[in-house]
Amino acid sequence: MRAGSGRIAQGGALVTATGPHTGRSPDDRYIVRNDAAAAVDWGAVNVPFDEERYGSLKKHVLDYLDGRPLYVRDALAGADDRYQIGVRVVSESPWHDLFAYNMLRRLPPGCELGSRPRFTVYHAPFLEVEAARHGTRSSTFVVIDFARREVLIGGTAYAGEIKKSVFSVLNFLLPAEGVLPMHCSANVGEEEDAALFFGLSGTGKTTLSAVAGRRLIGDDEHGWSRDGVFNFEGGCYAKTIRLSPEGEPGIYRTTRMFGTILENVALDERTREIDYDCGRLTENTRASYPIHFMPESVSGGRGGHPRHVFFLTADAFGVLPPVARLDAEQAMYHFLSGYTAKVAGTERGVTEPRATFSACFGAPFLPRHPIVYADLLREKIQALGVKVWLVNTGWTAGGFGVGERIRLEYTRAMVEAALRGALDDVPLARDPAFGLSVPVRVPGVPDAVLSPRGTWPDAERYDRAAERLAGMFSENFARFGGASSAAASVTATGAGAMRPAS
Repeated sequence: MRAGSGRIAQGGALVTATGPHTGRSPDDRYIVRNDAAAAVDWGAVNVPFDEERYGSLKKHVLDYLDGRPLYVRDALAGADDRYQIGVRVVSESPWHDLFAYNMLRRLPPGCELGSRPRFTVYHAPFLEVEAARHGTRSSTFVVIDFARREVLIGGTAYAGEIKKSVFSVLNFLLPAEGVLPMHCSANVGEEEDAALFFGLSGTGKTTLSAVAGRRLIGDDEHGWSRDGVFNFEGGCYAKTIRLSPEGEPGIYRTTRMFGTILENVALDERTREIDYDCGRLTENTRASYPIHFMPESVSGGRGGHPRHVFFLTADAFGVLPPVARLDAEQAMYHFLSGYTAKVAGTERGVTEPRATFSACFGAPFLPRHPIVYADLLREKIQALGVKVWLVNTGWTAGGFGVGERIRLEYTRAMVEAALRGALDDVPLARDPAFGLSVPVRVPGVPDAVLSPRGTWPDAERYDRAAERLAGMFSENFARFGGASSAAASVTATGAGAMRPAS
């Protein structure tokens, strides 16, 4: 507060603004090309950065930070001490230091990282560089150097860049140890039955995993080792647009607690109340809070092997069924496809939902080839007999702008029914457009909702939309054909299933 970095809202949360960057900047992310990065899958996602230019950029960043008040946070990433890394975040911004305190795992009492932490994040959000001089695409940059174990962040105050850079580091390191890093939320029930929820921002990972009767392991980033699931983080980073105490009571409570950071929300200057429905600055309003603010959370951040895996997609075309059971081939097909709609505000330049394919539901954070992660998932679900579900949290009765978003209460009922085994003996109908196995009944959900074609006022328009989406699936998946055992097993059956019936 003394630094003028934010304001206090009713209840005690710190309200901050991130300026022009209200989401991630995926086009400004780089990895230094050197021997330590030999396993990186270079391309549009993992853009190589020259070592000499990196040295010049790092000097520029350190010269900029030199002499400024700095906030240094030592923490851990990874709840399993066999695979965790130490992280030191050095920032010019006090509220970003609080963000690191919320989102990373706190050091145990008496524990120190020492003078050489595993990875150091140099965070200069208010520094903008000359692109031509430093070899960046713009004045913004996020650069990872695996050899020096460093991350440089500059030109953006969006706090999510800190956590996602650490996530990218773990995504590179852990597969070499047989651990699957995942962009998913995770919870566990009374019978220690863990469940995973994969999906991009805005598809419902945080909302669907934070429910009564199940304890939250984490809301965004996890590892799956030979012993089970573990959280990478120590906090949650929940979207708050249109948040309500009725719809998401646990998350709502955290937004009225000291220590929570509210990013880019609308604040009434007189009453200090938050207007959660206002997206004036961005639809990507966020709350950052330590996970122990959620009353039903797993303090140790670890759980057993999952019995259920949910792939969440916000289908902007409105043609995918709201829930479907996937066989092994379909699971690999949809994991590698990673279809959803990018939600407004999550990334710069996205002002309304649009169809996208993000391999493994997290392509922007995967330094290795997607096949590496897909093969690890295939091995685990086959060895453990895990049930896999596709859940559409997007549109029904028409696409975006015509139909309506599937009601949250229906989605919750579908997930709950799957978790408690209520769908195990329910007859399955084959979706004529996509070859998916759809339950004909779900407790608490009208039967008509389960068949998307029947919700459209014009069935022929549905058929055309389904054919268009199926073609996009097939075109996207063609790049994986024969690249691995996971992909080869579904190239014919999976792609064929995505072609609508005539």
